[in-house]
Amino acid sequence: MKTLHVFIHFQLHRHLLLGFVVWLAGGWFAALQAAETQEAALRQGTNFIPTKVYSAEEDARLLKLFEGLRVADVSDGMDAVGLPNTGLMDADIKPLWRDTEHYRHRFVGIAVTVRYVPTQQPPPGQLETAKFDQWVGDWYRLRSSEPFVPLLRPGSALIIEDAPNADVGSIGSNNILAWKARGCVGVVTSATARDTDEIITQKVPLYYRQPGRGIRPGRNEVESVNRPVVCGGVLVMPGDVIVADGDGVIVVPRAKAEAVAVYARKILEEDKVGRRNLYKRLGLPEDDSVR
Repeated sequence: MKTLHVFIHFQLHRHLLLGFVVWLAGGWFAALQAAETQEAALRQGTNFIPTKVYSAEEDARLLKLFEGLRVADVSDGMDAVGLPNTGLMDADIKPLWRDTEHYRHRFVGIAVTVRYVPTQQPPPGQLETAKFDQWVGDWYRLRSSEPFVPLLRPGSALIIEDAPNADVGSIGSNNILAWKARGCVGVVTSATARDTDEIITQKVPLYYRQPGRGIRPGRNEVESVNRPVVCGGVLVMPGDVIVADGDGVIVVPRAKAEAVAVYARKILEEDKVGRRNLYKRLGLPEDDSVR
């Protein structure tokens, strides 16, 4: 009987051990499969910063808080919330045109972002006109389109990170006017634009680095829409507040925007009071900057 008990005890432990080994092997296999799946996903490309979506009503309420604020006021507001020297784009990103009477070159908007990158595709060489036009059309349709357009709505500010050092006019007098028709209040690019005379005539606010003459085909490709971009040396997240005037462009992180606006408004109102008094002492007529 004792031998039978020992045998039963041994078999029980043996089955438990085998079960543990099977469980361990199964866990290891599942972990291996998970790792391989994760690796496959990473190889296909993965974004690690989520894009938060805001309603048009939320955007409109926030823009109301920033109405009329200047870049300098907003920079002071950024200091007040603990973000000094944050969000100010390179000073060489400047307005294409300025209106020093009514300040129509200024704008406040909510960021919609797009990123264009240099192409690796070879040039097509010399083609017959019809074939060249087809190549251009295919490039615009398949490689360098404007998939951000449906995202533009009243109060949008289009922020474009473009192929660096490319002599390319991703922005022109035609498409910038179409963006305005959808409610875009201003455009900022880290690079270039073309048709600048017409854009000045059309009075669409544009902040850019320098002219770019070439078309997109053969020069750049669209990489992403409404993802984080770097423009003027600073991070721009979709939904951030963009303020632009003659002093340049500043980006306000959405999470800090209300607090920044409150302090910036105080600075602006104090400045207006002080300058209105000086206008009176100097006998100057009031203008839009002190009203």
